[in-house]
Amino acid sequence: MSIVLGPNQYGKAENRVVRITRDTARHEITDLNVSTSLRGDFADAHTTGDQAKVLPTDTQKNTAFIYAKKHGVASPEDYALALGHRFLDVTPAATSARIEVEQYAWDRIPVGDGGHDHAFVRRGGDVRTTVVTVGTSAGTGDIDGDGDGDGDGDGDGDSNGREAHVISGLKDLVVLKSTGSEFKGYLRDEYTTLQEADDRILATSLVARWRYLGTDVDWNKTYDSVRDTLLELFARTYSRALQESLHAMGTAVLERHPDVAEIRFSAPNKHHFAVDFSAFPDVENDGEVFIAADRPYGLIEASVVRDDVPEAPEAWLATPGFC
Repeated sequence: MSIVLGPNQYGKAENRVVRITRDTARHEITDLNVSTSLRGDFADAHTTGDQAKVLPTDTQKNTAFIYAKKHGVASPEDYALALGHRFLDVTPAATSARIEVEQYAWDRIPVGDGGHDHAFVRRGGDVRTTVVTVGTSAGTGDIDGDGDGDGDGDGDGDSNGREAHVISGLKDLVVLKSTGSEFKGYLRDEYTTLQEADDRILATSLVARWRYLGTDVDWNKTYDSVRDTLLELFARTYSRALQESLHAMGTAVLERHPDVAEIRFSAPNKHHFAVDFSAFPDVENDGEVFIAADRPYGLIEASVVRDDVPEAPEAWLATPGFC
């Protein structure tokens, strides 16, 4: 029997990068949490302690801040792609770079017309995410539109001749509908106590991630559109189960966005149980008062995919929380 080093990666996690744009008296704020990692021929660092091929994690941290200054952050996707290419350019032993970005939203404090120029309040709610993986095993960089590294949006390549996968998404999107959902007709055994529900509260704290077919995308516009689609379909779909809602939401995203290859969901069911007022004869709970239970909870995970596009398992490496 021989013992060998298995898959490995290394990087700098959770760099809190805040970029203030001061080109005019009306400032803009971009608030990011950036994690970077490199994969490749780094076995010597593990087996012999030789660091000759290793770009220090401190350098990765510095690069995240310097690129925010030099290039700005038009979108988390463009920023992450730029970082990925930079790390491959300066690290010959690296075969791929993975950049994960969370973006936290801020709103202008509503003072005066259009909000204050340089005072902000942190917006609660969902967080925008992106995971970019840039690798050296890309296509030829041709421009024939077949996705071999040409950046035209028809495949997983980009204009640097490297393979690039972009997964955008969101997390902590808490949604609830107070009617329009049921749950009944399920399998039963001797341990089943759950009562069927013809009308129930349906709520979840949604995590959604979608993979693009290429990199020639208006990231901000598409993100807004996908988020709006998810909310619209959650609201409009009569749900016989959370699974049905997720399928409808994912199908609509793919129908409206041909540049999206697949979308994956992780959806904890945020249960709301009607309070039992049977001990109080003069009080009736007609579906109005509930206990919001935080645990345990049902966890529904699902994906909706196009059956005519290749899978990209390397794009999802080290992205937990999905089936």
